[in-house]
Amino acid sequence: MVSNLAGGRPPRQASESGAQLGALEAYAAQAHGFLSAGGEQLTQLAGLLRPLVLESWLRSVRGGVDPTDVIDGRGLRGADLERYRDAHPIAALMPLIDKLLVQDASQAGLIVTVADQFGRVLSVHGHPEQVEAAAEIGLREGDDLSERRIGTNAVGLVVRTGRATWIHGPEHFLHRMHQITGAAAPVHEPDGRLIGVLMIAGGMRVAKPEILALVKAAATAAEMDLVLRAMRAGHGTPVPANRDDDEQARLGLDVLGLGQPQLSIAGERVSISQRHAEILLLLTEHPEGLGADHLALLLDDTDLDNGTIRAAMSRLRSVIGASVVGSRPYRLRVHVATDVEELRAALDSGDTASALRMYTGPVLPRSSAPGICDIRDELRTRLRSAVLAVPDAAVLRRWTSCAEGRDDAAAWAAYRATVDRDSPLYAQIEAKIRVLDRRIGADATQMQRFGS
Repeated sequence: MVSNLAGGRPPRQASESGAQLGALEAYAAQAHGFLSAGGEQLTQLAGLLRPLVLESWLRSVRGGVDPTDVIDGRGLRGADLERYRDAHPIAALMPLIDKLLVQDASQAGLIVTVADQFGRVLSVHGHPEQVEAAAEIGLREGDDLSERRIGTNAVGLVVRTGRATWIHGPEHFLHRMHQITGAAAPVHEPDGRLIGVLMIAGGMRVAKPEILALVKAAATAAEMDLVLRAMRAGHGTPVPANRDDDEQARLGLDVLGLGQPQLSIAGERVSISQRHAEILLLLTEHPEGLGADHLALLLDDTDLDNGTIRAAMSRLRSVIGASVVGSRPYRLRVHVATDVEELRAALDSGDTASALRMYTGPVLPRSSAPGICDIRDELRTRLRSAVLAVPDAAVLRRWTSCAEGRDDAAAWAAYRATVDRDSPLYAQIEAKIRVLDRRIGADATQMQRFGS
């Protein structure tokens, strides 16, 4: 059935184009051999893959994505997906997308995928045979196509880079996606924020430049529709981020985990200081802006004067660009995507498994800034509540194996309830719970002694 994704008759392609794709497939297949071998063999990948694809593969390896990963039941489904999709801003654009892209693509035997700004599939359109074939490889409504989840693919790369792109056959990181080609383009809000991704997927003919141009044209038309809607709503002429200036068009901030905070500027990642990361994260949490006094209190509840704040903002502007941060109050003039925002979106959509994968550790764990501590506690509490709300053995196993949940007695008890009593794992979990119970009892006894 998967071969049905090609759709229709075999494409007529120039021999030169076919030869180029044949060479690309051969090199990518060779690269997968080195990927399977792992270790030092990964150094052989350079030169076999396009630079964009190579960088994505290496990120996928570092992120622990398994190229042999099979389809599972995870994802947003049923009523939860319907509510999320209907409430998403891109829902208003679907009549236009259907007219410009879906109808013609479906008649040509191709499928159209509409995803949100995080790579979650909102809808899949096409002939029922093609849609069914796409589902067999994991291209389903509600699935997460982000690079973090399934490695290199067209939608995931658009979410990552903000640029239109195509991925052919074995360039995909996952083996199960080697029989499709995807061409995808981003859709932005008038202020420059990514709102979603459009993709045409099918067989070899999707690798043609004309297909990518078609998707980009549809995405541009959708963006213009958003501009007109904003103007009709009385917001005046929207002032978008300078899309020609990569430094302003695509800024990202990663603050989860023990590593150095990372800032993404036009796809390039650089390490930034903890103080700069604190300020940026606080500004993303307060789009209305923060006065110097308020920002000082969120950064330090002792004695941080306005002069120190001004100096810190000056140094931050030298890193991210002078026009990115406005003054009086301090506010971001462009959207800065954060891993905190992405994790919250997963929790909002009910996808606890994806949220847990994203959670590589607490928010800026070495920070003692009051505002950051509040964000850290809020995120951890939300994630823990979501984990305990769903009796999913895989989710509970992951939570209890991480530093945050290792000593979480309630989580271990919930995990035990998902395991067969005759399983050796049940005995291991039971032993861990007894250790935690003794520890809790000892702590309580010690507190009583100090209180007496």
